[in-house]
Amino acid sequence: MLIVGLGNPGPAYAGNRHNIGFMVIDELIRRNSAQKLSSSSFNGELFKFSNHFLLKPLTYMNLSGNSILAVKKFYKVDEVVVIHDDLDLPFGTLRFKHGGGHGGHNGLKSTDQMISRDYARVRLGIGKPEHKGEVASHVLSDFSKTETEHLKTWISYTCEAVESMLENSLEDVSSKYTIKKFQLK
Repeated sequence: MLIVGLGNPGPAYAGNRHNIGFMVIDELIRRNSAQKLSSSSFNGELFKFSNHFLLKPLTYMNLSGNSILAVKKFYKVDEVVVIHDDLDLPFGTLRFKHGGGHGGHNGLKSTDQMISRDYARVRLGIGKPEHKGEVASHVLSDFSKTETEHLKTWISYTCEAVESMLENSLEDVSSKYTIKKFQLK
C-alpha cells in the first residue's frame, strides 16, 4: 500500500491547514520507525515500513500526482491512500471514501489526472473561511491556537485509522474511526 500525505514542502508551509496530510505522514513515519528510501526520481520524500510506503510529494500541491504516479509505477503498487485537508468538513472531522470528485482541491485534481480516481481518501476537515474569496489564504494559513491544542490528538487518532486500513476494509475503518462532529473546547 502507498500512503500519501498531501502538502507543500518547506518551513513556510509546515503549520498550514493545507499540510495536514504531511503532518499525518510525519507521525506515521515516527510511529512505525519507517526507513527513508533514497531516490530523487520520485519528487518526494519516500519511506517504507513492512511492505508499505509513505510519501510526501515535494512537487507542491498542484503537481502531487506526478510524485504519486512515479512511486506507484516503480514499486508496482495497486492500493493508494491519499490523506488530505477538506474545506467542506468542519475542523477536526475525519471521513473516509473511495474515489469521488476533487471538489476544487488541486492536490486531488492532480492525483486524479495522473492515477485516476481509484484510490482511498482520508479526509481531514479544516473548515471553510467566512468568504469564498478567502479560500487560498485559509488553506495556506496556520491552524489557530485553539485548533493547534487539538492537532496532536487528532493526528494520532488519524494515524490509528490509517494503520487499521492496512488490515481492514475501508468500510470497517470508516465505521470505526469516522468523526462527524468535533467539539472545540
